Amino acid sequence: MAIWLTKDSKVIVQGMTGSEGSKHTRRMLAAGTNVVGGVNPRKAGQKVDFDGTELPVFASVADAMKETGAEVTVIFVPPQFTKAAVVEAIDAGIDLAVVITEGVPVHDTAAFWAYNVAKGERTRIIGPNCPGIASPGASNAGIIPADITGSGRIGLVSKSGTLTYQMMYELRDIGFSTCVGIGGDPIIGTTHIDALAAFEADPETDAIVMIGEIGGDAEERAAEFIKANVTKPVVGYIAGFTAPPGKTMGHAGAIISGSAGTADAKKAALEAVGVKVGKTPTETAKLMREIMSGR
Repeated sequence: MAIWLTKDSKVIVQGMTGSEGSKHTRRMLAAGTNVVGGVNPRKAGQKVDFDGTELPVFASVADAMKETGAEVTVIFVPPQFTKAAVVEAIDAGIDLAVVITEGVPVHDTAAFWAYNVAKGERTRIIGPNCPGIASPGASNAGIIPADITGSGRIGLVSKSGTLTYQMMYELRDIGFSTCVGIGGDPIIGTTHIDALAAFEADPETDAIVMIGEIGGDAEERAAEFIKANVTKPVVGYIAGFTAPPGKTMGHAGAIISGSAGTADAKKAALEAVGVKVGKTPTETAKLMREIMSGR
């Protein structure tokens, strides 16, 4: 079992013929992902060979879905074209759009997010500026390394790509149901709360790791959601305990404004609802290990 991405998910890649798209399509195929084609209007009708696997290139997401039954798209297009690519995926009615591209203007993200809402949120958007989603041993949509952990019963949701990988490695002997990198931009398509709700509903996820970072109030809102809706054990980590106030740190959304958005404030909010919070990723993994060893 997994959330949003399973071994049967049919995946297409918008930007498959570009350098990043082709590199990661090859990696996704090697991980066992059911990649069924790509999208590039200028190269429609061509086929691309990936170490013996030939994938067709379609003119549009709608064409790709019609011909292959695709349910997931992974988007590797330059920032200036990302809005159009996501809108195209929404218009085609695809289930899941994983937007890897970084540097997408916040105005563009706001526009395609609002467009999706207006269309009834038929499409789940993950990202932008994210590593994607992986259900270890089943499927991998994005740039998360496929060989750092195995399948298991922990769910992971994280703002940080690097910390996603570290946590997967730290708990590799226990394994994960699904790992979701939601991205650290100020506006993102899928939030901590969305992933928490999905993991809570997944019968094969026993516990959840939530990685946040300084800036904004997403983790505080997640704490309120956990208190009201989550029965499974959650452990957390907040990146940025030593970050200076008033400076953007790494992600565009990781800026502290006054007393709001600090790691200590987020830690306190989570601990107030029963979430154990580690001061380092390794300590967080240890807290999860203790929970899982008692099950």
